[in-house]
Amino acid sequence: MVSIVGLGIDPSDLTEGAKQELLSGKKIIVRAERFAAAVRALGVSFETLDCVYESSRNFDSLHKNLAARVLGAAKERDVVYCVPGSVEEDISAQIVLKKSRGAAVFDSVSKSADAFRRAKIFSCNRAAYSAYDLEKYIRAVLPLCVYDIDCDLVAGDVKLKLCDMLGDETPCFFVKNGKVKKIKLYELDRQKEYDETTALVVDDTPLLKKKRFDFYDLCEVMRRLRAPGGCPWDRAQTHESIRKNMVEEAYELVDAIDSKDDGKIVEEAGDVLMQAVFHAQLGEDRGAFDCADVTSGVCEKLIFRHSHIFGGDNAKNADDALSVWERNKRAEKGQKTTGDSVADVPAGFPALLRAQKVGKRASKAGYDFKDIEEAAEKIGEELSELLQAVKEGDAAHISEETGDLLFSAVNVGRLAGADCEESLHESTKKFVARFLKTESLILQDGKEMQNLAPEELWAYYERAKEQIDADPSR
Repeated sequence: MVSIVGLGIDPSDLTEGAKQELLSGKKIIVRAERFAAAVRALGVSFETLDCVYESSRNFDSLHKNLAARVLGAAKERDVVYCVPGSVEEDISAQIVLKKSRGAAVFDSVSKSADAFRRAKIFSCNRAAYSAYDLEKYIRAVLPLCVYDIDCDLVAGDVKLKLCDMLGDETPCFFVKNGKVKKIKLYELDRQKEYDETTALVVDDTPLLKKKRFDFYDLCEVMRRLRAPGGCPWDRAQTHESIRKNMVEEAYELVDAIDSKDDGKIVEEAGDVLMQAVFHAQLGEDRGAFDCADVTSGVCEKLIFRHSHIFGGDNAKNADDALSVWERNKRAEKGQKTTGDSVADVPAGFPALLRAQKVGKRASKAGYDFKDIEEAAEKIGEELSELLQAVKEGDAAHISEETGDLLFSAVNVGRLAGADCEESLHESTKKFVARFLKTESLILQDGKEMQNLAPEELWAYYERAKEQIDADPSR
């Protein structure tokens, strides 16, 4: 049988129940000699696990080894395991509790509670983490206490993690041996001494005084903009009125990606994220859905479609992973036939992109040309039909045949393995560059493009093309 006693921060923190347990004659194990003052004051014999510290490779293995020693001793006789601070904040104690049914707990003042009290922060909603377990702190919940900052290296790791989340200049409280000092977060690893009593406390920061923000702050900003008394323009919007904004922001993000400018990517990705949050807030205002529904939906989708990661499927390479994704996607959407999949391609896609996706999905059912040569023959047929429509002068027929010709060209590109949307984008970019260079050469000669004969204009174009192609920086 195992009992676990939290020793608190000061010997006076030991509860009467804990004292009686320690005086019960059971074997007493203290996590380390430096934590044994309260036990020693009772005049009882005990052993410590300092040797486990010396033989453990890292903090994770330390706690596992500590727990193993306690559980091993408990097989021979009843054991009282004493840990500093609170049982709930000691990882080795938590391991013992999970593996020892019916273990009794005599808790005391936690390291975080003591640090919060000394920093005079008494909020009910607060977070506390061991410095050795801080990777679990993924959302900037404040107030925050980080305890177990027992050396400058650990302090440096904590600083890097929190500076990224909260900002370098965030005001903090440095707590050590009951004393409190105000510091900036970037100063955490510049203090003179650290020991097992060292903790960092960060108070809550009002929204408008924050230097770093997270997703939940974005949701709060949008909520305030849409709330009574908020921004008149934001309050007047609907899903439909800002529909085009999402398309524009998405294209601006693509441009930023193409420019390989990280600053622009950050900005434009933020704008896309803002549009998504805006629509989520509009949904919440209607009582239809909210940000939690949106994030829950996308997480469920990612987990379900990645069954080769989160389930029992296997994928040895990217192609296998894509096949698993597509199969799960069809199952998720209830698509029983290829037709269901073809019809599911969004009508709002750019026409070229939609044409290629429709053709690709149809080809999976065998509805395709036998090879690229057969597809290329279709271009000639459609071009002849377009020219005939032009002769007839029927605008509707011209539009129809133009669409057929473009669709045929997409099929050829698809069968050639090209991304038609990207290919046309690059060709358009190339045309713009050649046009601008042609115009520049004409203007240098004191001429105007619209006054040139076709042959002369073509000659300028060829010169521009040669100069651009010869430019190594192109």
